[in-house]
Amino acid sequence: MDVRDELMEHVPRLRRYARALINNRDLADDLVQDTLERALGRTGMFQPGTDLRAWLFTIMHNVFANQARKASARAVHVAVDDDSVHESEFAVPSDQTRSLEMRDLDYALQRLPMEQREVVLLVGLEEMSYADVALALNIPIGTVMSRLSRGRERLRALMAGTQPGAKLQVVR
Repeated sequence: MDVRDELMEHVPRLRRYARALINNRDLADDLVQDTLERALGRTGMFQPGTDLRAWLFTIMHNVFANQARKASARAVHVAVDDDSVHESEFAVPSDQTRSLEMRDLDYALQRLPMEQREVVLLVGLEEMSYADVALALNIPIGTVMSRLSRGRERLRALMAGTQPGAKLQVVR
């Protein structure tokens, strides 16, 4: 099977990871598209016999990091108490089909530091091995293990409400 054909098999996993990472469907889909575009343009760099999934997640990680760096450099800060901005602009449409537990988990995941969230999602959601995560994120395997341990512990504390700042949002 050609590398280009195999790429399509990984699109659902890439989308799931991107949506959990970014928490915005449109931006996550853009991240997947940018990842696939970069992968297709560099198929000659893929080494046959290696893990295509890890290679794709490495590309996604790098694209995401580059986009985050660029976004923070050009981001416009708007104070929440700025009277010139109507409060409806801060509103997020609710998703009535999501269970409260999933909402709380998503909220807690978003409170993890990015380094911990990436590892927790790749190991827990994508079921990648520690070695594959280390390869995808270009970090030592020991760092993967410590970030995962700290991330899981903080996630448990956030879900239990024992972490400072862990008060879960009330949906109205």
